[in-house]
Amino acid sequence: MATTFADQLRSLPDEALGALIQLRPDLVVPVPSDVSALAVRAQSRGSVARCLDSLDEFTLTILDAARLSRAPETALTSTDAIVELAASAPPDDVRVAIGRLRARFLLHGPEDALQIVGAVDEVTSPYPAGLGRPADYLDPSAAGLCLDRAKLRRTVMEATPDARKVLDRLAAGPPIGALGGRSAHDGVVSEPVRWLIDHHLLVRVSEAGRSPRPDGELVELPREVGMLLRRETGPLGLLRPCPPAPETPVRDGKAVDAAGAGQALEAVRTTENLLEALAADPAPVLKAGGLGVRDLKRLVREVNVDEPTAALMLEVAHATGLLGEADRSGNGRSLAGGGDEIFLPTGAYDLWKAQSIAQRWTALARAWLMMTRQSGLVGQRDERDRPITALSPEAERPAAPQARREALMALAALPTGTAPPVEDVLGLLFWQAPRRARGREAVHRDALDNAALLGVTGRNALTSYARLLLDPEDGDPLGAEPATDTVRALDGLLPAPVDHVLVQADLSVVVPGPPEPELATELDVLTEKESAAMRRVTAASVRRALDVGYSATDVHALFRRRSRTPVPQALTYLIDDAARKHGGLRAGSAGGYLRSDDEALVAEVLADKRLSTLGLRRLAPTVLVSPHQVSRLLGALRDAGYAPVAEDAGGSAVLSRPKVRRAPSRTPFSVRLADHQAGAPQLAGPRLAGVVEQIRKGDIATRAARRAPVSVRASTGAGVPGLTAVQAHSQAMAMLEKAVREKTRVWVGYVDSHGATLSRLVRPVSVSAGYLRAEDDRTETLHTFALHRITAAVPEEQ
Repeated sequence: MATTFADQLRSLPDEALGALIQLRPDLVVPVPSDVSALAVRAQSRGSVARCLDSLDEFTLTILDAARLSRAPETALTSTDAIVELAASAPPDDVRVAIGRLRARFLLHGPEDALQIVGAVDEVTSPYPAGLGRPADYLDPSAAGLCLDRAKLRRTVMEATPDARKVLDRLAAGPPIGALGGRSAHDGVVSEPVRWLIDHHLLVRVSEAGRSPRPDGELVELPREVGMLLRRETGPLGLLRPCPPAPETPVRDGKAVDAAGAGQALEAVRTTENLLEALAADPAPVLKAGGLGVRDLKRLVREVNVDEPTAALMLEVAHATGLLGEADRSGNGRSLAGGGDEIFLPTGAYDLWKAQSIAQRWTALARAWLMMTRQSGLVGQRDERDRPITALSPEAERPAAPQARREALMALAALPTGTAPPVEDVLGLLFWQAPRRARGREAVHRDALDNAALLGVTGRNALTSYARLLLDPEDGDPLGAEPATDTVRALDGLLPAPVDHVLVQADLSVVVPGPPEPELATELDVLTEKESAAMRRVTAASVRRALDVGYSATDVHALFRRRSRTPVPQALTYLIDDAARKHGGLRAGSAGGYLRSDDEALVAEVLADKRLSTLGLRRLAPTVLVSPHQVSRLLGALRDAGYAPVAEDAGGSAVLSRPKVRRAPSRTPFSVRLADHQAGAPQLAGPRLAGVVEQIRKGDIATRAARRAPVSVRASTGAGVPGLTAVQAHSQAMAMLEKAVREKTRVWVGYVDSHGATLSRLVRPVSVSAGYLRAEDDRTETLHTFALHRITAAVPEEQ
């Protein structure tokens, strides 16, 4: 008796069924109702295509061997036939590949009668292993030639050099070639192709369906001719059971980590500089979305990086939630799709800055791994010949995260320190998953380039801390917590944060390493940034420190505490001079007033022509008033070189830090993508066992329902020939009450809460309050049915 595909799945032990689900997780999204539904899904085109996309080159070639070795009468093959066809590869490797195909149920059945899932032929090339169709299908004359092996060899050897080139080209695959544009109109065909057609080595086929036709516009090389031309490499061509090993020197792991850590530090600094530049001078959001080309060039000049690096770090910062959009008016609202938005750092940026460099880099790297953006497209042109700008919708590529992980996992599979060229990595990716890698070369190149810029790789080799980042068990799977192992590993490679500076005589301040967060905050207030390791103290920076609440004594003490070099006298004089001038003028509301104990200073301000627009007038020798508000007074006086401070109604100085605009906080992309992908979890352990158990229970229930009496099946909607009526509801209630009294089992037909019609064999316990309570002896569970949903009740014996 023939065994169906579903029966084979049903006969598997739970461990084997769980292994199938792990190999093909899409089969249980959502969980099928029973084994029959699982079998239908496993044979569907979509599921088979996804399964084939994950197979390596050698396994796909062995699958082609199975397709080629099928018997024409039964469409079955065998393990021995496949091994014989793949004779150029070690038999053990071929059997292992067959085992992979059988584990995924692309091949099923006994070893001497293997059957290929039908959808395989639908989603793969019609030419297995690049060989054409049999000659007896294409043309009787070609079939007659192929039957005479000696004549076929003589005919091939008689081919001219040009004709032989055509044969070799088609023998390598695919076996289809075009005759040329003129052949469709006037029958003109090149001489070598004409000779091959006349000698039945090529057969003309039509483009529509590629069926044999004497006036077809294509030619096809018969399978037998192709196998003859492949006599040196074998019928399947060159077989590579093992992935190609890049022949590159292995670099020292410490050198790789050092180079990567240095680039990681630079990536964090570049991100911070770009966001600070946008905070100082926000860039408008284009109406179509994204950052304008001129704004990107401005940021490139200010931060001193190239455009690809700036575009990458802006995209990563946006994916991390550090960069967002805000209304230009400053009310914090985000008007999606409008033209009045600007790019600004978000509130999360301030929290990010307070973290260690390793934590900051880890947040950026995790967002880069998961973001569906391809920064390498920035600067190129789309299908409408418009430039693709940074942060624009045109740079969206849903397949980018998978391509990045594929490229990095390919590097991770190599020995530590291996630094293969990009072309070797692409070749390795093509061997690992040819169907998936084809057409993704640009995305993989972009992923490797980005990995180098971010410090994921160092000297073209994967760093040790990046290997930890790829570990799914490292850190919070939703990205809410940093990857702790990665942070610890990178912390050990980065220079330790410093808590001191070196103040030079020219008022420059050298920071001999990454500053700790508290020192970085102090330097942002007291100095002007010139480079990553160089800052400078100016009169404006000292005045800014005084404005936010520092006193001259505080500033002197801070430099004495932080500087490992003697504080130069010029800096002391600068601080004292700025403090002496600071607060010499006081502004208040009245529209606004100015007062000072220095009458000469008041007279100077009154006579200053640059302040004529303020409408100042003297109320007393030490008091001036203006119709303008205090904020306007303070801005104009500071622009003119004075150092006023505001005061409150009691005459006390009002000191405040300048307001920093921030965009609304955004959820990091890693969290949003993790939520989106939550529907396809990696099943293992108890969760996998629970899925298998659910499928088994559903299968038992379905099979039991098929054994229900005809009246019950009819009442639940099943088609029963010749039965036109079902039990009345009153009769069903009477049967249930009798079953309660006699404690017998009955078949109950009912409609569930989703409207589905089902049946179940149960033992009624009670009928009261509008509900039936019954036990299922098979599962030892108690069920409750609403009486109005019961459609039939039949004793088990019927």
